[in-house]
Amino acid sequence: MTFKPNFETLHGLNAPRKGLLGAACGIVARYPAAAMAVLLGGGLAAGIGGGVAYNAALGARVAAQEAQLDAARDGAQLEINALAARLGELQAQANRLNALGERLTRVGQLSDGEFDFDQPVPTGGAGPVTDMASGELKSGLNQLEGEFAASSQQLSVLEALLFNRELDRNAVPSRDPIANSYITSGFGGRADPIRGGHQFHKGIDFEADVGDPVLSVADGVVSFSGVRSGYGNVIEVDHGNGYVTRYAHNSRLLGRVGDLVRAGSAIAKAGSTGRSTGAHVHFEVWERGVAVNPRKFLGDQRSAIRG
Repeated sequence: MTFKPNFETLHGLNAPRKGLLGAACGIVARYPAAAMAVLLGGGLAAGIGGGVAYNAALGARVAAQEAQLDAARDGAQLEINALAARLGELQAQANRLNALGERLTRVGQLSDGEFDFDQPVPTGGAGPVTDMASGELKSGLNQLEGEFAASSQQLSVLEALLFNRELDRNAVPSRDPIANSYITSGFGGRADPIRGGHQFHKGIDFEADVGDPVLSVADGVVSFSGVRSGYGNVIEVDHGNGYVTRYAHNSRLLGRVGDLVRAGSAIAKAGSTGRSTGAHVHFEVWERGVAVNPRKFLGDQRSAIRG
């Protein structure tokens, strides 16, 4: 259908007495197809515009939610990193406590296998098991950290006590002055082996070959190294706490005055210098200036072969 303008109709549309609504109704009545096309076109345009606006709003909301998720993930990762750092510190403390425990096991001479710090502690328990809240985990780490600190302090005190006890033990004569030997003459009264008659023997004699190492029986400092009348080549060690040990008739002296010696270290070579009938080690223990029987300080209770 071809739309042909009618002057009368146009005049009617422009007339104020009919108004715009009447004109529109007149056009719809006369030309329904054209009016429908106009209405459909306008509706389609309005629908497209509304859809674009909705999609834009939806996209904005999705972007905002993604930003919130990213922020939440970043916050969770920061919290995990902080917990991982705390865990690393606790692992370091656990390693230190294990090392300290192993050292105390050796110092305390505990039986092998009694305390094995390389094995996990056996644990167990019945269910059910639920998820642990973040706050509960942090509280558990805080408690564990406090327990580690208390245990570390206690073990450090115990280590100091055991160390002092070990120092005291090493400062007291408690070993033989020569390895793999035996006593040939004991402490006290005896017949003089050279001139006969009675003699008070101030020490103990050990069988030895010339050149055998003479060992310090405890930690200490060499207080004399030289020749004494009747003793030949002599070395003496001051162990503190009033104890001094003397090693006589040596073929050679290894320690010099002021040397720090450890228990079991070689300080001389056995010989037969001085007043002696053959190679041996003459060993004396002096306690606060008085010669005492060395037998009670030896590693085991030996019996003299001849006295």
